[in-house]
Amino acid sequence: MTTTPTHPRPADLPPRALSDLADAHALVRDERSPSPQGVQVSGVTLATASAHPGDLFVAVPGLRSHGARYADQARHAGVVAIVTDQAGADLIAQDGGLAIPVLCHPEPRAIAAALAADVYREPWREMTTTGVTGTNGKTTTTFLLAEILANLGRRAGLIGTVETRVGGVAEPSRLTTPEAPDVIGMLAAMRAAGDTDLVMEVSSHAIALHRVDALPFDVVGFTHLTADHLDFHGDLESYFGVKAQLFTPAHARRGVVCVDEEWGRRLAAEATIPVVTLATLEHPDATGSDGAIDPDWRVAERSLRDQGSRFALLGPRGERIEVDLSLPGDFNVSNAALAVVLALTAGADLEAVRGAAAHLTGGVPGRMEVVGTSPRCVVDFAHNADALTRAIRTLRQTTAGRLWVVFGATGDRDPSKREEMGRTAAREADVVVVTDDDPHGEDAARIRAAVLRGARGEAESDAARAAQVLEIAPRAAAIEHAVIQAAPEDTVLIAGRGHETIQEVAGVDLDLDDRHEVRVALTRRKGPDA
Repeated sequence: MTTTPTHPRPADLPPRALSDLADAHALVRDERSPSPQGVQVSGVTLATASAHPGDLFVAVPGLRSHGARYADQARHAGVVAIVTDQAGADLIAQDGGLAIPVLCHPEPRAIAAALAADVYREPWREMTTTGVTGTNGKTTTTFLLAEILANLGRRAGLIGTVETRVGGVAEPSRLTTPEAPDVIGMLAAMRAAGDTDLVMEVSSHAIALHRVDALPFDVVGFTHLTADHLDFHGDLESYFGVKAQLFTPAHARRGVVCVDEEWGRRLAAEATIPVVTLATLEHPDATGSDGAIDPDWRVAERSLRDQGSRFALLGPRGERIEVDLSLPGDFNVSNAALAVVLALTAGADLEAVRGAAAHLTGGVPGRMEVVGTSPRCVVDFAHNADALTRAIRTLRQTTAGRLWVVFGATGDRDPSKREEMGRTAAREADVVVVTDDDPHGEDAARIRAAVLRGARGEAESDAARAAQVLEIAPRAAAIEHAVIQAAPEDTVLIAGRGHETIQEVAGVDLDLDDRHEVRVALTRRKGPDA
């Protein structure tokens, strides 16, 4: 079963009096529980699995059960009080009550961030904070920004999909954006460890579920928006509306928005904080065909090189920054340009940034990561139709032979995108191998069937260049087949999971690392190309 990780937090902050927290945040004691007087709080958590002695446990309603059901488990873990809603307090009382205070708030999830900010003494006040949102590109942009800051002599704490870094020490992540108390606790640990900056991915789920409430960002950035997570948001308009909340005074002071596409141009127009605009594509849409957006910064003089790009970034007052990027693809040029403008907007010196951004490696695990050659094997996190298109088209430019793509769709997530992913793969690649991603609680064969409908339908509609469509499961077998059958001049893209090393099937976590499977398959190739 999946467990909740214990996130870093400071160890030496003095505790806060629970009675003071109750007064400051309008918490009302449930009369069936003890008084909060004399109780001291040293931490805040939403999960019993990550509770520490001295914590305040915020019990919130969940999709399957109420967190108050785990109140006794939290007490055994050492929590000193519980904050919940009235329904949660009633559940605790029905279960026999507890010998610790139970405080009520009508929206316990919404108040969790403010409670953590109070207990951890608003750690952002001594750091520069940057958040990046958008459907794709968040991880690469944050890694590139952290690299720029390191080149400037600063040290950034990092919170994101791939890893969390505190004091220069990296640990694997389980959530793109952890729960609010964990985010603020990690920020306090970063401050204590000497980090000067926070660089953070901000998912739409995080915004909607109040995970970044009470954390004011100095700067926020927007990559782009495409169809994803519609099982959670319902439609693109709602998805956009949640992302746009980050560009308001409640969350941030300034913003940088990529205006290559319609959603970015709209966000730049509707944001209620000062916004710097960035255009990175060299076509009319990059500046808005209606002339509504004249970008502050733009990418020019782009040139492709082996496994990377060179480009110039031109500013509103004649500024020029030249970047040599060791990551392929136009989308990575966009990510790098956004990282540079974010650093400048956060206050970095122009001349210093020129030097800091001159040579960027990215170095993001599982993001267009070349794992082998002959055939070239690339592992990428592309897990929706737009990201698949971008990844395949990028690799097509430097592929002499056929382009293979091995991928699947995630279970218990947005089923509306499955057929479109299949169509995209069959339209863009030469050989399509449909397999499993993370089925979670869904039937894997049913997920594959939906992807195959799209892929085979697209192949049949374009008989002149019909892609070969295969179904192979499990995933390790699909990777092995593609790597062994590909010609030396081919490219094999293994998409969807990227850096991930655990596959969840029917509630069971299985070890599965696409990069490891590629390396194993390469050793099994026969002949001089092995």
